[in-house]
Amino acid sequence: MPDAHLRIFRGDPSSEGRFESYDVPVEEGMVVLDALHWVQGHAAPDLAVRWNCKAAKCGSCSAEVDGRPRLMCKTRLSDFDLDQTITVEPMRAFPLIRDLVTDVSWNYEVNKTIQPFTPPADVPQEDWRWQQEDIERVQEYRKCIECFLCQDVCHVLRNHETDRPFMGPRYLVRAAGLEMHPIDQADRREYLKDSGGIGYCNITKCCTDVCPEHIRITDNAIIPLKERVADAYYDPIQWFWRRLRGGDGGSEPPVELPVLQGMPAAPRDGSDEAPG
Repeated sequence: MPDAHLRIFRGDPSSEGRFESYDVPVEEGMVVLDALHWVQGHAAPDLAVRWNCKAAKCGSCSAEVDGRPRLMCKTRLSDFDLDQTITVEPMRAFPLIRDLVTDVSWNYEVNKTIQPFTPPADVPQEDWRWQQEDIERVQEYRKCIECFLCQDVCHVLRNHETDRPFMGPRYLVRAAGLEMHPIDQADRREYLKDSGGIGYCNITKCCTDVCPEHIRITDNAIIPLKERVADAYYDPIQWFWRRLRGGDGGSEPPVELPVLQGMPAAPRDGSDEAPG
């Protein structure tokens, strides 16, 4: 088989980023992560790459391959024209640490702000009951491996189009899993509207397109949450009913989410647009 021609981003925040080229011998079944391991073993032992399971379940090896957010362990070299150069670079939405490794800790800070599962306080755990049909919708959201590819491809987070916080599709999925759980008692709609910034999502479905677990993020999680928020806060009948009952005042101040500060400007492979 012909060699693969890889163009890999190298650099850290203290230096100007650059691309370096490597020719990698290809064997049957190789994925992009295999090619990077060959580079580490034969040409650039200091190349920084984050990975763990190599089975598309840990979400560690997220990067951008030819401009598309992907899991490198799930991206086969045979899917590319090996006569063309394959460009590998870090996720653009997040701050760069070094080479292909980015700082995704912002995501965990956002996660801390979401009210956790809140079962009925007066029902002991051994008495919790629900039907399988009630939980099937929530089970889809539990497939998330937190690779953060959906966060990377999201136009709001990727292009940093707002100075206000936006929790991103990953945590809209988590909120949906909690809100739609059959025995959860919490109401997170105000949080989603005021803190999570759900209104910033323009439902382009790019997050769904890159999800390696094929979660229908937009259709099954984000749109139903938007509908719940709209019913509660923008429906004129609901608004009138709240005013009539005196329910518009006295709300808690919104939870403050951190604002994502992404990768600084550096020479990249061209367009900064996310695939849509």
